[in-house]
Amino acid sequence: METVRMDNTTGLRESKKLRTRQQLAATALELFLERGFDAVSVADVAAAAEVSKPTLFRYFPSKEDLLLDRFADHQDEAARIVRDRPAGQRPVAAVHAHFLAALAERDPITGICDHPDVLAFERLLHSTASLKSRLTHYTDREVELLAAVLEAESAPPLIARLAARQLVDARKQLGMENWRRVASGQSADAALPAAVADADRAFGMLAEGLDRTLSALPA
Repeated sequence: METVRMDNTTGLRESKKLRTRQQLAATALELFLERGFDAVSVADVAAAAEVSKPTLFRYFPSKEDLLLDRFADHQDEAARIVRDRPAGQRPVAAVHAHFLAALAERDPITGICDHPDVLAFERLLHSTASLKSRLTHYTDREVELLAAVLEAESAPPLIARLAARQLVDARKQLGMENWRRVASGQSADAALPAAVADADRAFGMLAEGLDRTLSALPA
């Protein structure tokens, strides 16, 4: 019985932390969209969320992370795609297939999403220098995690890092180009054919080099 009570207490505590984290992120986003990122301070967010600044910093190490923390869910995405791909499928082909599926679903991470809330978030992100700079932290972590998977499949460290960087950057650049299309006024549906064609070309180029190199490595 004591173990059950402890498990319940731990579960409730973690649920409360998650709710607080989500509340802080939602409050920050609302303020940033209303006033602009640079016009809102950490103290403003803490006051609006009715927590202290030290409490806020326990959840988010920087003001930028209040907005960009949602990218944390995607940091291990490329690594998971490659690690969990079907037997016989090459890494580039796996990432390519996943990106096409995400395009079809209008996943915001691909840039093909014209929901007003997503558009507002993207405009804020791409118009704020400190946010774009901080985003490199999340990209670097994505590369690191993917490189670890490739190393586990016998790729030498340098080759693993180079391959991971190119795959992650391909997804990022494709997403940026898609965002530009939608931001210029195209609907997601109208932008989709060009987005698919770009993805096919980009990953086709990578497959010619990366997949060939990785498949030639000794097991």
